[in-house]
Amino acid sequence: MSEPTLPVAVSSEWLREHRDQVVLVDSRWYMDGRSGSRAHRDGHIPGAVFADVDTDLAAPASTEGGRHPLPSPEDFARSLGALGIGDATTVVVYDDAGGSVAARMVWMLRVLGTPAAFLDGGLRTWTGPMEEGEVRAVPVHRTAIPWPAHRIVDTEELRDEPSGPDRLLLDARVYGRFTGDEPAPVDARAGHVPGARSAEWPANLGPDGLLAAPETLRERFAALGADSARTVTAYCGSGVTACHDLLALEHAGYAHTRLYPGSWSRWGGDESLPLETGDPRA
Repeated sequence: MSEPTLPVAVSSEWLREHRDQVVLVDSRWYMDGRSGSRAHRDGHIPGAVFADVDTDLAAPASTEGGRHPLPSPEDFARSLGALGIGDATTVVVYDDAGGSVAARMVWMLRVLGTPAAFLDGGLRTWTGPMEEGEVRAVPVHRTAIPWPAHRIVDTEELRDEPSGPDRLLLDARVYGRFTGDEPAPVDARAGHVPGARSAEWPANLGPDGLLAAPETLRERFAALGADSARTVTAYCGSGVTACHDLLALEHAGYAHTRLYPGSWSRWGGDESLPLETGDPRA
């Protein structure tokens, strides 16, 4: 499978220049219950189709899979085809949350070899016109491609893996949820997977709200142990913002990265699995 040649993030200037060469996707989603599809109907970048994190980019929530399990290859292909995304389509995804939501779809596409990027800075950087209403794509064929086994890890595998400096586990949630000091109402328990290190996704952005430079991200992840790790695995609450860490790692030049899709919604929801609170590195 060839690697995508598109960078993980593109600017609004790039998007304006290449707008007719990509399928643009609005993936706004809100943990507080607001409707992303309603936000899309109320105003979106012209021509952008809407992808729902809960239905287009995830299988139904379950005890075994967490809140946002990866969809089956067949279901994902059907969702993409309905959005007008075929086998040779280049995709740009945006949100209004610093790329933390858009990263999910971008990561999913990139690991399947599809050129995809998120709009750096999100919707706030778009200074062009907006339009209202629904956008209906012309359906196309999309081939179902299996998820590459070396890019994902399940709960049992993560639980049974030996710990050590060659296996780095990163928690992309905000620091308070990592330590357990800020329990979220969506979490069954507070804390983090034992041995994980805090790599909250907002730290991937610079003061301007854009993705930090590769050298800055390289320094950040090296300090967490990425240089000596044979594999770097990221998780978050449900496998969404973890993808922002994974794209930031790619931007910094790291390979051998994996997503734990079940994330804390799966691990923390299982009373038989251990957890840690606090931060041993603090």
